[in-house]
Amino acid sequence: MGRVAVDNYNELQEERTAAGSIGVSSYSRTNRAFNEINYDLLATVNKDISDDFKFSGLAGVNIRRNTLSSISGSTSGGLIIPNLYYLGNSKGTVIAANENYQPRAVDGYFGGATLTYRDFLTLDATIRNDRSSTLPKNVNSYVYYAVSGSWLFSKHLVNLGWLSSGKLRANYATVGNDAPWGSISDVYDQPSPLGSYILFSLPSTKNNSDLKSERTTSKEIGLEMAFLRNRIGFDVTYYHTNTVDQIFPVAVSASTGYTGKYINAGNVENKGIELSVFGSPVSNKNFAWNINVNFTRNRNKVIELYDNSKNLQIAAFQAGVSLNATLGRPYGELQSNTFQFLNGERLVNANGTYALSTTTNNVIGNVNPDWIGGVLNSFRYKNFNLSFLVDVRQGSDVFSLDMYYGTQAGVLPETAGNNDLGNPKRNALADGGGVILPGVTADNHSNTRRIAYANNTVLLPQSEFVYDASYVKLREANITYTIPAKLLTGVKRYIKGIDVSLIGRNLWLIHKNVPYADPEETLSAGNVQGNQSGAYPTSRNIGFNVKVKF
Repeated sequence: MGRVAVDNYNELQEERTAAGSIGVSSYSRTNRAFNEINYDLLATVNKDISDDFKFSGLAGVNIRRNTLSSISGSTSGGLIIPNLYYLGNSKGTVIAANENYQPRAVDGYFGGATLTYRDFLTLDATIRNDRSSTLPKNVNSYVYYAVSGSWLFSKHLVNLGWLSSGKLRANYATVGNDAPWGSISDVYDQPSPLGSYILFSLPSTKNNSDLKSERTTSKEIGLEMAFLRNRIGFDVTYYHTNTVDQIFPVAVSASTGYTGKYINAGNVENKGIELSVFGSPVSNKNFAWNINVNFTRNRNKVIELYDNSKNLQIAAFQAGVSLNATLGRPYGELQSNTFQFLNGERLVNANGTYALSTTTNNVIGNVNPDWIGGVLNSFRYKNFNLSFLVDVRQGSDVFSLDMYYGTQAGVLPETAGNNDLGNPKRNALADGGGVILPGVTADNHSNTRRIAYANNTVLLPQSEFVYDASYVKLREANITYTIPAKLLTGVKRYIKGIDVSLIGRNLWLIHKNVPYADPEETLSAGNVQGNQSGAYPTSRNIGFNVKVKF
């Protein structure tokens, strides 16, 4: 089989600051284009070696070419004509366009084989060799493979009427990954000109011509069972993975001329269980109810970093909060300021304010959930089908910059109210306002000093703005009507069936702990997690779908 696939999209990203806003009016735009072409050639074979043994195999080649390009520019000094947004409307010199061109090429050669004995013992093996243009030429080829086996033991237990099927499986796999684009060769940056002088400079991060591919090794064992003619069953898996030789920039002494350098290092361990339980409590000609419950629990740990390092900062957020990978700790801990404590009580200074920690490496949260799960229900009544999915995340922490700024500025309802005297705490001390902060003084006595509510708030550490990001959501619901065949009599030679559906997503945030925001509304969907800033209200999506079968 030969196949060519193309994926292409273009974006126009614009930012506008109107005249009269805080700051100088401005306009910037970025044109961004992505293109990917995959060329695949695949050969397959299926052969019955004997009455007992069956064999299937494949071999193939994949050639992938990616291109990401962009160009951007922005005004300076404000807009000449308010509300006219184009680069030529700049009062000052248009800031030099930033052009970006990132081609990437990966050639893959792969093969696989499956051997089955009497339809109950299966051995499967795959191997792949990739060559990537983002790795150094002398080590741009890397091999990864997988081996798995399964035993359909219910084939030998045919006399157990309550057991419909049972399978035990296990596998071992390795996965390779290439380097980020542009991380092996040093090139100059071109900053804005200094007057009439054109400048070139070294980048802040040193690239590395000795990088090698990343690698993930995983082990897995699972059990699938179904009972009572497949009316109920489960699928449970235990997995253990280690990702090593990860490619990331680390901090180096600025005396080298750089502040960071790309290296291969690290070992992050993930292990956990995945469980899926299904059932059909009711099933007859006119009505059926099916339910599926899934549960996942993952625990990760940083086993190794680089050299003698004990901590790697993954990201730094506003307000002095950082996301970290700390040796011997979970990947993704939040660190910043917290309270000082004396005998387990918050320490209060002599002036009545809280004593805050003098360091910012205090662990104040963990972005990893305790577990995630979901419940999918589907109901069928004659030609109607209704299904809905409830998603649950238990645990994980998020730092809310919105709550931090809103509280410090005194604009949130939490900063208003009465004090212990029954007076508005925002009143002056002379008018019975102010608050007494709970805690103890340095002599281990309860704090009794009343302080004014400066700027309508009290200075609190960043740890007080970390919230439990658990939630329960009605993630999706849909109702489908299948038009009866008798209504298609005149067109059934051309149309086999018509389904009409009403679909909704993100319909109801049933439970949450983060105030004024959706816990999932964070700044990133990648490795940088645990920070909420400028969170927008999330939207419900409702769609209509018609499926015609020919």
